Amino acid sequence: MNHDAPELGFVPGEAVDAARLARRGLLRVGETCMISALAVFVPADAEGKVRPVELGDGCQVGPFAVIFGGTRIGNGARVEEHVVAGRQEQGYAVGHVYPGAGAETVIEAGAVIRAGAIIYAGTEVGENTVVGHHTLLRSFVTVGSETQLGHNLTIERATRIGDLVRCSPGSHITSSCWLADRVFLGAGVRTVNDKEMTWHDPDGREPDLSPPVFGTGARVGSGSVILAGVTIGEHALIGAGSVVTRDIPAGAVAFGVPARVRGTADSRAVP
Repeated sequence: MNHDAPELGFVPGEAVDAARLARRGLLRVGETCMISALAVFVPADAEGKVRPVELGDGCQVGPFAVIFGGTRIGNGARVEEHVVAGRQEQGYAVGHVYPGAGAETVIEAGAVIRAGAIIYAGTEVGENTVVGHHTLLRSFVTVGSETQLGHNLTIERATRIGDLVRCSPGSHITSSCWLADRVFLGAGVRTVNDKEMTWHDPDGREPDLSPPVFGTGARVGSGSVILAGVTIGEHALIGAGSVVTRDIPAGAVAFGVPARVRGTADSRAVP
């Protein structure tokens, strides 16, 4: 349910405390939910639309957390100090200008959002998933259940991450990537979705993006780079420090610069 900000006495982008939000009927709090007195809420987006915030039974919101309108935090979830949840996208990025419009942001039951993480509007974090310290999830990212996202990750817009995924610290997951269930990425993995490195074309042409795809159970060693358009097949294994320039078949073991298939997951590697 959306409302216009002026009729409720809110200014777009204005931060308010839980009590004021509750008085306007825009804060729904479950039983035994704990909200720090130092947490704030931003109900109105840049377009002046106001959205309610919903906090489930037994959830926790830490000090200096900033919760934007449209955010729903499930039962038993924990949002630690200095987390930003539901922030709206505003400004130019990848061929589009974002107006600062809010959207439903969901943190499911049992999830843990560690201190300093930033979660943009439209993102969904699955049950019992952990988002590490200072990790960034941009707009409309979806993350499955029981997934572990390490600290200092950047996960760009519209990326889809499955269940039971492990992403180690310091990696960059480019826009619209697909990580299927049980994918494992080592630390400092880099992904690329642009073959032409076009950011702001003066003729207004949108970039032709082709994000990598990681099949079920794929494993990528630390420090590897996965280029645009590459598919890592199911249960494939990429050695640390590799540069992957072409598709890797399911079940293959590949490594090197550029990465070459050296064997299979059963035989490991051949000379």
